[in-house]
Amino acid sequence: MDDFWKTWVPGERATLCFVIRDGQILLILKKRGLGAGKINGPGGRLEPGESAEEAAIRETEEELGITPVGLEEGGVLHFQFVDGYSLHCTVFTARDCLGEAIETDEAVPRWTPLDAIPYGEMWEDDQFWLPGVIEGGHFQGYFHFDGEKMLTNDVIWSKKEDRKVL
Repeated sequence: MDDFWKTWVPGERATLCFVIRDGQILLILKKRGLGAGKINGPGGRLEPGESAEEAAIRETEEELGITPVGLEEGGVLHFQFVDGYSLHCTVFTARDCLGEAIETDEAVPRWTPLDAIPYGEMWEDDQFWLPGVIEGGHFQGYFHFDGEKMLTNDVIWSKKEDRKVL
């Protein structure tokens, strides 16, 4: 991690939530907002007074009509964009969900086998941390982007016992 990140302050805070069950991961095709047209997990910005866990649940409910259960924090993403935008994003996994995922104005659900995750259709950084999170790891990721092009990346892994079960 370079010195830049030691004093970095994010402009916004957000979450991502990946439901993983029966050898599959629930991904979305994002229809609008940051990353529209890309494959990702459900998530979005925290509302005032909301915890990251609360936001992960709310955003998954809004985007897919399901409630994730058995949340675990998988890591934290730190994004700095050349245009000045900055984002702190807490990544969660869930062991299951209540309800059946539906398409909404924001997202199209895609249950995907864990061995067929379409990294080429996702944000460029995902390939550096998502496989480790699926395996139960916990990380801190630091990424510089120019638009959708990743300029630098640094992913620091911690011990599995450091992973927070909520």
